[in-house]
Amino acid sequence: MKNVDGISAFTSEEAERRFAAAYRQGFADLWPGPAVPIPVATSYGEAVAYRVGPAEGVPIVLVPGSGGNALTWYRYVEALADRHPVIALDPIGEPGGATQTRPIRDAGDVAAALEETLAGLGVERAHLVGMSYGGWALLRHELAFPGRAASLTLLDPGGLGRLGARFWIWLVGGAVAGLAPGPLRRRLSFVVRNAVLRDDALMAFLPLIMKFRRRQPMPDALTDADLAALTVPTLVMMGEHSALYRPEAVAERLRRVLPAARVEIVPGASHDLPAHSPYVVAARIAEMVSPVQRRGN
Repeated sequence: MKNVDGISAFTSEEAERRFAAAYRQGFADLWPGPAVPIPVATSYGEAVAYRVGPAEGVPIVLVPGSGGNALTWYRYVEALADRHPVIALDPIGEPGGATQTRPIRDAGDVAAALEETLAGLGVERAHLVGMSYGGWALLRHELAFPGRAASLTLLDPGGLGRLGARFWIWLVGGAVAGLAPGPLRRRLSFVVRNAVLRDDALMAFLPLIMKFRRRQPMPDALTDADLAALTVPTLVMMGEHSALYRPEAVAERLRRVLPAARVEIVPGASHDLPAHSPYVVAARIAEMVSPVQRRGN
């Protein structure tokens, strides 16, 4: 398979076939109930969504981080879908079921691709939840297309500062540890502060995802004016040991420029927040989508 400039894709048709087969099996093994892919045509390619839960209601839309897909949310779907429709996305440009046909070159394209996906799904309003790169995408989407989000829950999101060496060290350390045999990988997870390394089901995809060439723009840093322009109910959760930023400094900035937002630093967690503290994260998402609970905070 030829990689077109600016287009994310697997390095070969065989690599894509192997990933697709493992991905289908992953849903069969991990997903709560039937996993029926919903293709969504956009001007950037075809996104894919998986819907679980009630037919009616404002849905919770789950957007993964860089290199992630709908299956990375498997721990959350059943609990959240008890009362609300849940839609987990395979965004265009990430290794999942989506296919990309047009380059996504900047923040504007990232926001537009997400907007076209939500519109194509018929989602008029949604509680949007994003991890890392997905959190940055949601911030950029809300600034470009205000009104579609009923709330934002951002899990150690990009865009709240500039990435430094600390993040790249964390990323490389996790990648190297991820290639170690299972018992050693799980021990190293505590050294590099990455609980995803203890998830054997997801880690089985690492060698396959390494055959994916991701061509997405780097997250830019939002200005104080950008953040102050947000009016939607917002929760920002950061790991105590976040690899992206110094969480205390980010929390202080958010309290200054976005005082209506909820900010929580989760003890012990790093940039692995959803894997490290799934019960805490799921509880906070549930609080954000419940107006009664939100008013009581």
